Amino acid sequence: MPSVAFYTLGCKVNFYDTEAIWQLFKNEGYEQVDFESTADVYLINTCTVTNTGDKKSRQIIRRAIRRNPDAVIAVTGCYAQTSPAEIMAIPGVDLVIGTQDREKIMTFVNQIHDDRQPVNAVRNIMKTREFEELDVPDFNERTRAFLKIQEGCNNFCTFCIIPWSRGLSRSRDSKSVLEQAKQLVASGYKEIVLTGIHTGGYGDDMENYRLTDLLWDLDKIEGLERIRISSIEASQIDDAMIDVLKRSEKMCRHLHIPLQAGDTSVLKRMRRKYTTEEFAGKLKRIREAMPGVAITTDVIVGFPGETDEMFENGYKFMQEVGFSEMHVFPYSKRTGTPAARMEDQVDEEVKNERVHKLIDLSEKMQLAYAEQYVGAVLDVIPERDYKGAPGTGLVMGYSDNYIQVIFEGTEALVGKLCRVKITEAGVNECRAQLVRVLDDVPAEALRA
Repeated sequence: MPSVAFYTLGCKVNFYDTEAIWQLFKNEGYEQVDFESTADVYLINTCTVTNTGDKKSRQIIRRAIRRNPDAVIAVTGCYAQTSPAEIMAIPGVDLVIGTQDREKIMTFVNQIHDDRQPVNAVRNIMKTREFEELDVPDFNERTRAFLKIQEGCNNFCTFCIIPWSRGLSRSRDSKSVLEQAKQLVASGYKEIVLTGIHTGGYGDDMENYRLTDLLWDLDKIEGLERIRISSIEASQIDDAMIDVLKRSEKMCRHLHIPLQAGDTSVLKRMRRKYTTEEFAGKLKRIREAMPGVAITTDVIVGFPGETDEMFENGYKFMQEVGFSEMHVFPYSKRTGTPAARMEDQVDEEVKNERVHKLIDLSEKMQLAYAEQYVGAVLDVIPERDYKGAPGTGLVMGYSDNYIQVIFEGTEALVGKLCRVKITEAGVNECRAQLVRVLDDVPAEALRA
């Protein structure tokens, strides 16, 4: 039986794409082995969001070549898309394929097995207008399924290389999304996370069909309990979206809305499409429509030209609007982006200091958010045995408003909808007691 080993760098979309490529190998009779063992094919799914992503990708490619010089070494993903020549120049690389045409991967692999001629299969991504259909029927996580509905981005923020590695925004056909969602529900998944490079841009390339239309269509699927959106821009939250958040029983009370900077002049240099006032206004409307919603965000610290005053403005702004968690990143220069060429690059020391301040703020906000729920009853789908202390009779899962909850229970509860009472709040996790398992109760009775 031929074997394949995978290594994935970067974001959740990459992990989804790797799973989809594994399905192609599986259909051809391959078995999957650990990346550290000897395989017939090594596939590295690369990331290029930072310069370090490129470097790490090259290290992993070389590691695979050393492990088995006779293996077919295939490289895909964002770094492969933007710099195929750099990767082809590494002795031992057999196939470079970018962020499209991946359904042809097996044809190339079989051809290379026969003639050992290296292949560069990367085409211009900017000309691609079709969403690449790659299905993932099953995930390691037994409780939530990811469903990729969109690819690419039209925003061209000044710090970001992604439009050049993923192409322009293109949406998956709604029939195909709904079909896949039904299959996932039939396989036992209760929660679906809609994902993409610019998920909220779903439908921008379609006639009269938007993300909100898709959400209402998903809402109708019998047996689907929760719909989560992996990430959405403030500018994409319009009246129709507010209406879905307000009226759909299935939308999770959790939205990830990237802020990136809390100062309007910095946002402008980043080429973001909103001011801080507009952002705050959207958050206010969301919270009115969906009380108790958890709003998480991304922040880039030390963007070129960010003065102490701009940073302080941003700090105050984040404190005022309040998030339930912030992912904080120091700005890192990405070769080939306008921001990398800007004057007034911020000193590394200053960046680190600012990052720590914001991480402290994030932890305070995370705790404050969780504390509101002590004594409250929430619904949780346990995902696994508790990692912090395996085998101690504890399980871990997320509430619909994205609180990580740990409570007493056996593996038998994994994947079931459980009602729990929060007993103790923490920064990253809360403790709870199981009230009852809801799976055994008909859905209609719960809504009563």
